[in-house]
Amino acid sequence: MPFTAETRLDRGDLLSLVGAKHDVERAAKELGYADRATVSTDMIFVALGIFFGGLVGLLTVTIGGLPITLTASGGALVMGLVFGYLRSVRPTFGRIPEPAMWVFDMVGLTTFMAVVGLGAGPSFVAGLQKSGPSLVIVGLIVAGLPHVVSILFGRYILKMNPLILLGACSGAGTLTAALKAVQEEAQSKLPTLGYTVPYAIGNILLTAWGPVIVAMMA
Repeated sequence: MPFTAETRLDRGDLLSLVGAKHDVERAAKELGYADRATVSTDMIFVALGIFFGGLVGLLTVTIGGLPITLTASGGALVMGLVFGYLRSVRPTFGRIPEPAMWVFDMVGLTTFMAVVGLGAGPSFVAGLQKSGPSLVIVGLIVAGLPHVVSILFGRYILKMNPLILLGACSGAGTLTAALKAVQEEAQSKLPTLGYTVPYAIGNILLTAWGPVIVAMMA
């Protein structure tokens, strides 16, 4: 962002200071906390987030005789949002360098997709043999139609920025791979602004409403 006399700074904003070392040190003390580059990850911060996320995931609420729970993955997501917020408002702890974030993001995502593919492969083949090509066609319609409607509505009715809109669709579909593809194509991190909240809501609903859908189908 361009820095001018009218630029307003808020808590959590990150400034890059350039100058003599003693001048930078003096300015850092006046402005806030010096967030220096490091290769170390605050593992206590990460471990506490996973631990409390697991505890939240163990909670179960019974509604109409149907147990609703976030599971461990949903609980970890909620605590990730909470700990991320704490880090944003007070960046004196929870430091995770960019390479470590890349490993969490890309390697974790790739492993997740591989596990899901290996687990779903046999049942998909069995379902295809039983239902025929109609299974693939219906699956494509169910997966694609909501995003098409969302893009058209957001672009022409809400007049949203296209990159933020595509990020929101990626989040609503809980598709981190789609977000990465949009970012790489646009060469911008802007889609992340639309991704975070729909991703959190989508994951929580996906986890909590699974038993509800199963019960309705039964």
